[in-house]
Amino acid sequence: MRIGELAKATGTTARALRHYEQAGLISCERAANGYRVYDERAVVRVGNIRYLLAAGLTLDDVRVFLTCLDGDVAAAPPSDRGLQVAQERLAVLNERIAAQTQARDRLEAALQQAVENPGATAPTPY
Repeated sequence: MRIGELAKATGTTARALRHYEQAGLISCERAANGYRVYDERAVVRVGNIRYLLAAGLTLDDVRVFLTCLDGDVAAAPPSDRGLQVAQERLAVLNERIAAQTQARDRLEAALQQAVENPGATAPTPY
């Protein structure tokens, strides 16, 4: 199948597929006219890549799962390395959430003070 067909079958874009290819997560053959031609198994592989990305992993993280991207990633028993990558990514996401929560709380406090005391100088929100 050509890149547009794979994009449609997987609910992604041709640009994303080229990005996955550049990252070494999918591969294709080239037709005589230079068009990318993907095997039918690429649908499962791209679906698994999208599943892992939606779970918060990065493309670099997904590389750890290369050996199982052609199967049912969600149902497969996790490897020790896969668990480690997932735990590391969860820690990063938790740090980002905490930082965003603090920023929101500072902004909310500054806005509340500005509403309650319109003439007062607002405190620095950092």
